[in-house]
Amino acid sequence: MDLQNSTEDPETTEDDSPVCVGREEDIKKSQRMTAIVHDREIVIFYHKGEYHAMDIRCYHSGGPLHLGEIEDFDGQACIVCPWHKYKITLTTGEGLYQSINPKDPSAVPKWRSKGIKQRIHTVTVKNGSRGLEFKLGFCPKHYYSCTNIVKATIPKNLANSH
Repeated sequence: MDLQNSTEDPETTEDDSPVCVGREEDIKKSQRMTAIVHDREIVIFYHKGEYHAMDIRCYHSGGPLHLGEIEDFDGQACIVCPWHKYKITLTTGEGLYQSINPKDPSAVPKWRSKGIKQRIHTVTVKNGSRGLEFKLGFCPKHYYSCTNIVKATIPKNLANSH
């Protein structure tokens, strides 16, 4: 294949068809599972009655997110990377950190967002007894944790946030 003169569009070559990754009752029981979907390693969490999925490696330094603990920070469920304790929201892939105003010695630390850092995916339950069908869905500016270009639909309220 002549790469310089190729007309193949990388946005249309990635397969985004749903893939069955497991039985719903098994995932609910274990609270998390790993899978390979379209050549991508992902982790699926079942937390407080909802499914969340993201790339298995932390955006910061490649830590194994499937081994991290889920904790709530400022009312948001986060996976805490076991390597460097980075906190990533399950619903959006945002990185969270605590900050204070250094000019105010009595300031109370507040949770802040670094923005969307981790690639997240959409989990769809189809025929609960059959299993979970998993369809890749991406966060905006997903270059933090990948090298492939993929087709994504970015909500208008997020499109100009970076």
